[in-house]
Amino acid sequence: MRPVFSLTMLGSGSGGNSALVATDHCKILVDGGLSARQLVLRLAERGVAPEQLDGVLLTHEHTDHICGLEVLSRKFDVPVFCNRLTAEALRCNGLLDRHRNWRIFATGSEFSIYDITVQTFPVPHDAVDPIGFAFYAGSSGLGFITDLGYATKMIIERLRQVQTLVIETNHDEKLLQNDAHRPWPVKQRIQSRHGHLSNAAAATVIEELSSGKIRRVVLGHLSRDCNTPELALSAARRAIAKCGSVEMEVHIASQSEISPQFRIGETEAGAFQPTFENAFFQSCSGAL
Repeated sequence: MRPVFSLTMLGSGSGGNSALVATDHCKILVDGGLSARQLVLRLAERGVAPEQLDGVLLTHEHTDHICGLEVLSRKFDVPVFCNRLTAEALRCNGLLDRHRNWRIFATGSEFSIYDITVQTFPVPHDAVDPIGFAFYAGSSGLGFITDLGYATKMIIERLRQVQTLVIETNHDEKLLQNDAHRPWPVKQRIQSRHGHLSNAAAATVIEELSSGKIRRVVLGHLSRDCNTPELALSAARRAIAKCGSVEMEVHIASQSEISPQFRIGETEAGAFQPTFENAFFQSCSGAL
């Protein structure tokens, strides 16, 4: 039996975000936005010990994507992969001040961690240098875009070859407009081109990608107050039906529990070596 390339959403929503991307040779977290305790517990549900992690890849520095990272990296010395500006933000804010296991990459670069190839690309969001990912192992691809105000043409093109897509469906526009607890400036930020994708905006992305290889969509980062799983699923399913992609799967990622293990594809058997070399991040202002 050939090794499997898989995705498990450990948790996704307003309260924290993290996912496990794995093969038989490599195990990577995408973001560490749950508590370290929850990360360890949820990894254990998938049979993974934190010592087995080959790294945590960060999309950006916001708390709901990094809150468990300091404890996890300190206790288990897990490598942290991010771009320079994200590392600077974490170091200068004292969030990972004593961490020594950095892997710094340039936004837009491509590298391998054992048998997983990682492509990075910029996304529009109100963070210092937010990014999305496309992961490839064997002949299969996984796209990962959460926390973005809109999908640029470049993002769409970067995702043309993926079979599975994790995409933000943060809010329903009517629920956001009617939310009495959020002041108007916050609503404007969420709806801006550097904010978050609505259900309708995510549905448009799904439509644009339907002519490619995409066969599964996982909806994530739902607002607890301004969205519901039913509304997000309905918008995505309407887009899928409009495109005639009746065989496309659509799933919702939960905040409170891990997802099923989604099989992305198969990888090659054999021994693999990482091609990413360590770069120690010496100071907030120093050169790498």
